[in-house]
Amino acid sequence: MTTQFDSNAGYRLEGDNSIYASAGGQVVPVVTRAGQEDGRTGQTEGAVRISGVSPQHTPATKIWYGKVSNEPGYRSLAHHHGEAETGGYVLSGHARIYFGENYSEYIDMNEGDWVFVPPFMPHIECNLSRTEPLHWLTTRTPDNIVVNLPEVDDDSLRDWSNRP
Repeated sequence: MTTQFDSNAGYRLEGDNSIYASAGGQVVPVVTRAGQEDGRTGQTEGAVRISGVSPQHTPATKIWYGKVSNEPGYRSLAHHHGEAETGGYVLSGHARIYFGENYSEYIDMNEGDWVFVPPFMPHIECNLSRTEPLHWLTTRTPDNIVVNLPEVDDDSLRDWSNRP
């Protein structure tokens, strides 16, 4: 660990962030411009995941942060995110996450709601709307791990087929 005094800011900086330095040796913020997000990330059929901050296209090594979009009526395959802790924020739409034994439990979320999904937790993500898309902001540490699990029949998901 190194300690530096930043004479411009007037405080000490602790830690070594040199692994984030550009070829010229300077450490700077990295911006991913709209439309330049990276799609080379773990996917589940029907969900479009794009990363804004990730090891795929920034110097980040311990975080994946992106946007997930689901079409109207979308239901993911059963999956989990391995060792990754996952945080989500509903930007727009109405979401449901099935979990528990045989996916018998669920939570519903609306725009502005946050969710934490623990590592290795099998779940199914759904867009409750039959007419509007669902958009999430999602972050995972250390990366966007997606482990798809065996298919689950719609009829086995409580309140899915008869949703409004």
